[in-house]
Amino acid sequence: MKMTLVAGALSLLLPAIGLAGEYNLTVDRVTIDTGEFVKEGVGYNGTSPGPTLRFKEGEEVSINVTNNLDEMTSIHWHGLILPFEQDGVPGISFPGIKPGETFTYRFPITQSGTYWFHSHSGFQEPEGAFGSIIIEPEGREPFRYDREYVVQLTDKHPHASERVMRNLKITPDYYNRKQQTVGEFFSDASENGFLSTVKERLAWGDMRMMQADVEDLQGFTGMINGKGPEQNWTGLFEPGERIRLRFINSSAMTYFDIRIPGLKMTVVQADGNNVQPVNVDEFRIGVAETYDVIVRPKDEQAYTIFAESMGRSGYARATLAPEEGMEAPVPGLREPARLTMADMGGMPGMDHGDMPGMDHGDMGSANKMAEMPDMDNSNMEGMDHSSMMMPEGGASDPFYAKGSGLVPTAANGGKFLSYADLKAQKPLYKEREPAREIELRLTGNMERYTWSINGVKYEDAEPIRLKYGERVRFKFVNETMMTHPMHLHGMWSILDVGAGQWNPIKHTVSVQPGTTVYMETEVDAPGQWAFHCHLTYHMAAGMFRKVIVEGGPESTQAAFSEQPSEVGGDV
Repeated sequence: MKMTLVAGALSLLLPAIGLAGEYNLTVDRVTIDTGEFVKEGVGYNGTSPGPTLRFKEGEEVSINVTNNLDEMTSIHWHGLILPFEQDGVPGISFPGIKPGETFTYRFPITQSGTYWFHSHSGFQEPEGAFGSIIIEPEGREPFRYDREYVVQLTDKHPHASERVMRNLKITPDYYNRKQQTVGEFFSDASENGFLSTVKERLAWGDMRMMQADVEDLQGFTGMINGKGPEQNWTGLFEPGERIRLRFINSSAMTYFDIRIPGLKMTVVQADGNNVQPVNVDEFRIGVAETYDVIVRPKDEQAYTIFAESMGRSGYARATLAPEEGMEAPVPGLREPARLTMADMGGMPGMDHGDMPGMDHGDMGSANKMAEMPDMDNSNMEGMDHSSMMMPEGGASDPFYAKGSGLVPTAANGGKFLSYADLKAQKPLYKEREPAREIELRLTGNMERYTWSINGVKYEDAEPIRLKYGERVRFKFVNETMMTHPMHLHGMWSILDVGAGQWNPIKHTVSVQPGTTVYMETEVDAPGQWAFHCHLTYHMAAGMFRKVIVEGGPESTQAAFSEQPSEVGGDV
């Protein structure tokens, strides 16, 4: 079996490797050229993205990180299960890395798959401080491939991140390039009637919202492996080979819809965990998620990897080809998505009467939840979960509000991946009842650009306290019109898709507007952990929590008691 790295990644990887199990990273100021503009950023070992780090399941690694910046930095190993002191979140798991200082991370590798690493300090991550991780399993993979490439996505904006945040605070739609037009009004009036269209526009105006509020940040250049669309990163293949593409969404704010015209994709892994293979034509990758797919181009021709933003405001593009220099046609952007009243279904005061089955994450688990103690089940009686199953043809998706304007469809009319399609290849945990449920309402105010959980910003919130050894069910209720990728550090998130013990294991769970999604967590990692929306500017504006796991091994508790309790502004 041929095992090749991303083209060019080998040269980046070698300087990062020291002795066996030892790696060296420097945090540097770098120049980032998107092909459309050039800006200064932050990278690792002189580049952005940083090197691909290759680990082996079962080994112990030491990673020496030297801070060459004139400010504090950190590295979080996204999705890796490790001791909390090594998680890399300043103010929660360690103090951070001072300018000129070298900090050594040491932890065992207890998993395999595709992951990534990034700074958790200030806005360094959207400025380029990220890289990829490949962990080889101890045994054989349950699928075959001949060649592999990392496909690491990002959304590079010409404005510095501090400026972006400042502009969003002043005018939340500052970066909205896809607002509704007069022509669109007359088109809607022709289709839906003049009075109906006026009434709808007035309703949105009363809520001080816009149907075009799909993406907070537009005007970016999409990049793959550090190259913009015109620079065209290319991965080579020989016809007939099975190619494993390790997609990583390292964007600050952008969800991408991925397709490769002319090729079917077989999804074999989600967030580093093997899933039962799913053949698709297109899939949506949330911020911070990873998906591994296998493609098999049989013809000697080029194929375009096309990553179109969910709001249709931009794209990233790369190529698979038998030879360097070959290109395939690049699709045009589709019509921009528009929110509907269904996407407002989770907002307080909204009338849900015409939207049955809005509790989309439960997937038939109401009876189980109704038997749990200390739980308000008043809204669960009589729920019709049959309306949540995906009909043939992918016309609906149980993880989107019924009638949502964001429901994805494949460009060729084929299969679009849904969370409901994901089933674990092998259960990670024995199925058992959760001890309790914790409700997390995802809240915010677009007009003031504040984001929170349960109406409380991070700096004003009490930590979420969990008990070592328990199983907890988290209930996400999205009361906003934005999609939120929720990331729990240190522990796996078991996404409820109605598959019981075969529910997929993830580290990041996307919660769509107007929906409720459930996940369960085996609380098996003592210490202090971060739990937050992975949209950079939502996290910075307050959609963040500290999680404290109490109990566990005494040695861990001794270290835990020494950790700082306040995060400050370094998340």
